Amino acid sequence: MGVTVAFVFPGQGAQYVGMAMRMSEQFAEARAVLDQADEALGFSLTDIMAAGPEDRLRLTYYTQPAILAASIACLAALETQVATRPAYVAGHSLGEYTALVAAGALPLAEAVSLVHLRGQLMDAAVPAGTGAMAAVLGADASDLARLCQVITAELGEPVELANVNCPGQIVVSGTAAAVAQLIARVAEAKARRAIALDVSGPFHCSLMQPAQAKLAERLESTVFGALQCPVIANVSAKPLTNPQDVKEALAQQVASPVLWEATINFLVAAGVDTFVEIGPGTVLSGLIKKTDRSATVLHVEDPDSLMQTVQALEAKGELVH
Repeated sequence: MGVTVAFVFPGQGAQYVGMAMRMSEQFAEARAVLDQADEALGFSLTDIMAAGPEDRLRLTYYTQPAILAASIACLAALETQVATRPAYVAGHSLGEYTALVAAGALPLAEAVSLVHLRGQLMDAAVPAGTGAMAAVLGADASDLARLCQVITAELGEPVELANVNCPGQIVVSGTAAAVAQLIARVAEAKARRAIALDVSGPFHCSLMQPAQAKLAERLESTVFGALQCPVIANVSAKPLTNPQDVKEALAQQVASPVLWEATINFLVAAGVDTFVEIGPGTVLSGLIKKTDRSATVLHVEDPDSLMQTVQALEAKGELVH
């Protein structure tokens, strides 16, 4: 029986100083990716990835291209070892851009420039300190959405679902006051608890609409190539293959919730039995296992995890170089 593989790519929060460095030391193909990213941006993103400091790497407009470049460097190393091509690709928020590079729809240089701009626009959309996000554990999405609507109506300030990550884990986003209200009243949504997140802005909610409008202009002038496999859109959890649909979905994504749990459910229903998380960390691997315990979840972020993944794919009958 054949294996059906999806490649998935992490979003903001997965970054760490030193990510992809061992990969770039051992694989010329990974090093070439980082060199190309530096050239496209006109500054040394690689130096920020290698040496930080962490506070600098956490600036949204550096974090986003850094995670994308690190993930594609890891993919380049994987491609030297296995002939596996994914049936689908998907990425969490920023990771959707990485997925489009992996699918052949966006050149790397264009993608790192786009997400550098995306980070700048998201940073500028809301004054620092006025927005917030919180992770809510143990809530049903519909109960939590109702509580968000009640608080938004009472305060006249938004708090909205931002990431529906997996069963029992949802992130909300909005003004600092509205998010604080939600944390205080989270029991009304039958949730276990809510935890304020250390983020630079209220991502994936309506407060990001100024960023959405400007990003849409840039996306409209960006040429997307044909996709070698479908990408699952964050905004709909549906497969996209048409470049114009991709542009619209990417623009909407900035101010809309990331439907990650629904994305994984779609992929499993479509026959995917093996997920390979490519890039820094294993956040998505954890979310996938919480959504479908029977899925095989592998990851590639350094030479050790690469070799483990190659061995696992080989054991499943995938072609190894």
